Amino acid sequence: MKIENGECVVLVLHTPREKLLGILDEINTAGVHVRAIDLGYFDDWCAAIANGEDYLPMSDYFIPMWRVERMTRDEGSPSLTESFEQRTGRNLGEF
Repeated sequence: MKIENGECVVLVLHTPREKLLGILDEINTAGVHVRAIDLGYFDDWCAAIANGEDYLPMSDYFIPMWRVERMTRDEGSPSLTESFEQRTGRNLGEF
């Protein structure tokens, strides 16, 4: 199945190597528009939101297609989105 706008995705990028979790806004031949956070910040981000502390918000990114190594739907058991919702009691789409 095709990944659609509005779905939660995991992006693996190169040059430099980064991993992002986000919500896909648009994908085209030029690149990917996504609202995301760096996966290295995911655990701290969830904890800060759950505890009502200050946190860095998700950012809007345009990633040129040449940097995209892989983009997958956020699936798993549990997925990162489900993990976020269990830990914070909030919906990822709110952020």
